[in-house]
Amino acid sequence: MRIGVIGTGRIGTIHANTLSRHREVGSLILTDADGARAQELAHRLGETAAPGVDEIFKWGVDAVVITTATSAHAELIGRAARSGLPVFCEKPIALDLPGTLHAIAEVETAGTVLQMGFQRRFDTGYTGAREAVRSGRLGRLHTVRALTSDQAPPPAEWLPLSGGLYRDTLIHDFDMLRWVTGHEVVDVYAAGSDAGPPMFRAAGDVDTAAALLTLDDGTLATATATRLNGAGYDVRMELAGELDQVVVGLDDRTPIASTEPSGPPAADKPWTGFLERFGPAYEAELAAFIEVVRGERANPCDGREALQALRIAEACEVSRREHRAVRLAEIPGGTNAGAL
Repeated sequence: MRIGVIGTGRIGTIHANTLSRHREVGSLILTDADGARAQELAHRLGETAAPGVDEIFKWGVDAVVITTATSAHAELIGRAARSGLPVFCEKPIALDLPGTLHAIAEVETAGTVLQMGFQRRFDTGYTGAREAVRSGRLGRLHTVRALTSDQAPPPAEWLPLSGGLYRDTLIHDFDMLRWVTGHEVVDVYAAGSDAGPPMFRAAGDVDTAAALLTLDDGTLATATATRLNGAGYDVRMELAGELDQVVVGLDDRTPIASTEPSGPPAADKPWTGFLERFGPAYEAELAAFIEVVRGERANPCDGREALQALRIAEACEVSRREHRAVRLAEIPGGTNAGAL
């Protein structure tokens, strides 16, 4: 199998390394807006660098992996679809609903595959939580608490391109809320704070955010995120039911300290970032993509699934901006929801 990797930045480099080692991948063609960066990575991996995106399609590949800046995702998805090629793309499809819906329509019209990079679906903690809920171990689920806390903020110049804290960060928690529970969000009430560094206010973003979400079975969920969690990278999900309670992300590297005399000690080596915390999940999602391309399994996260997570993020942005509860029915794209 020959795969084209478009984008060789931080996550593109990790994906290229993973694919280059996979037994079913014979070769890679790498390209990037920074040609020297693509050349250096290709040389290190013993792969081929292409001067541009056009060559990826002209030279012939069996599939495409898109890890460019978000602004290029939708166009590249459409181009691959028109070329009849299966695509793996890092989230999101686009930073707005029209661009997302257009790209999905191109894929569906072409009858090709689009697998989105929501890597938490391949994390053992989240898969264990899903099984606990679906098996009935927890009984009737009544409360879910999700959080994602970055240790340090991203570069100031990247913030205006990120789509904001809800679309960039909490979108993973929204995807997990649907995937783990098997239920849809029906309404949200969200708030955000930009009381931290001024670069967030300059970008029209917030450094800390919270949302209260109601699911279609009445379960209440909270989701919080921050860019400024100095203790370390913290990703957790707590699920409480009438029979039992479980938590994702609680281990000896969770950056939290107990104030109880008999509580567990603080982590000696707390998680520092998502690439470290979810390393095995990133590898597993690409292994799944190869199986999808080979016709050996169903797509684990298609464009419609990504759309639903984005709709929740959009509802949160409206709620934050307008200081009101927002029903998901107000947000376009609600028909043909992805399979839970």
